[in-house]
Amino acid sequence: MQHNHNGSRVHPGWSKGSASTNYFQGHGSVSNKGEGHGSKQGGHLDSQGILLLAVNALFGIANVLSGTFVGVYLWKAKNDYAIIGWFTLVTYLAMALTFWLAGKWVKEYNKMNCLRVGVAVSAGFYMMVLWLGSGSVNHIVPLGMVQGISSGLFWVSFNVVYFEVTDPDSRDKFNGWAGLLGAMSGIVAPWISGLLIVTLGDVLGYRLIFSISLGIFLLGVVVSFFLKKRKIEGKYEWFLTVRCLKQKDTPWKRVFMALVAQGFREGVFGFMIGLLVYISTSSEGSLGNFVLINSAVSLISFWAAGRFIKPHYRKTAMLVGASMMVLVILPFFWKLNFATLLVFGVGVSLFLPMYTIPMVSAVFDLIGSDECSVKQREEYVVLRELGLNAGRILGVLLFIVVVSFSTKPMVLNVLLLIIGSSPLVSWLFMRKQLTPNKA
Repeated sequence: MQHNHNGSRVHPGWSKGSASTNYFQGHGSVSNKGEGHGSKQGGHLDSQGILLLAVNALFGIANVLSGTFVGVYLWKAKNDYAIIGWFTLVTYLAMALTFWLAGKWVKEYNKMNCLRVGVAVSAGFYMMVLWLGSGSVNHIVPLGMVQGISSGLFWVSFNVVYFEVTDPDSRDKFNGWAGLLGAMSGIVAPWISGLLIVTLGDVLGYRLIFSISLGIFLLGVVVSFFLKKRKIEGKYEWFLTVRCLKQKDTPWKRVFMALVAQGFREGVFGFMIGLLVYISTSSEGSLGNFVLINSAVSLISFWAAGRFIKPHYRKTAMLVGASMMVLVILPFFWKLNFATLLVFGVGVSLFLPMYTIPMVSAVFDLIGSDECSVKQREEYVVLRELGLNAGRILGVLLFIVVVSFSTKPMVLNVLLLIIGSSPLVSWLFMRKQLTPNKA
């Protein structure tokens, strides 16, 4: 944060004179003044950006290999939507607290160690699942806490380093490549997992895929050592989020609400769709095929979005993406089966990049809107993640309340439509931030 003439802390965009300013002002200049920026101009990624993509890919492969089936694993132990909801809620609560606490680590100490510990704790989660076996369903609180801590440590560090190795010109490309690599891992990993579980049986199959994930996480730790140690500066401001959101004229108030709406959908759809596929088919193999097909579509859509979405197209792209993500829920009201779930999955895979790439790029461009906010990028990354996790927690809480009263198909469909419409709310709050400054 910069300081005004009387020494009090003020935030970029808080003054009325700058309230209309968006992230395109100073585009490509200010954001590169932060310590540790390693991106090249002209939209190219340097070696550090490529290495960060590799670490992200390994983390994603390990998670998609086994994470796709964690909800199914718990469901098979006890057919209870609420149990899975509580596990997810604990995960997000632990993640939010970890983000806030670990912000000091990445701000004042070694952020790369924070990232490595996050990957290592993820490996620890799967070690716990292997050790507990079918009894995991009786330990959802400690399991959720470990998973939340691992995600919080990894992502708070990853997002700060991501900001440092990209600039406004390369950010969309990085996001596109990240989605592309995620789609590639999604094509292979869940299909292999489903095949192994079907072929080897529940006990041996699940143990094998959880063990493979453990090994990939450890490989991710090794690769992370090739990333340069990032410079540190300044002191961590614990309550920036509170101070920021209390101000009247900061764009962060709108952005924070958009992030809450984004997280509201992610919190429930992140586990519910895969679970519905399994319940509809009673087959991990079918779930693996479902993820394979959708990831193949995502491979193309993320490549296209990363290549063609430019700053001046972000507002339109995000609206189209958000609208289509809502429309593909409607077939559930006709019949909820593998076919309609596949229509939903393919539709989301096609249009999700149009929604997420503008959203992510715009938020990080706002963090880089001036030199002072760049210096407190760690606090702003934490603010972003607290918004997302607040939305995830609210979404999961609503899910738990509803399924505690009824799990009838119509009730679940209405719930999914309500929660699934939140991307449109995100767009409403973000639309000003997505508009290029023509001055």
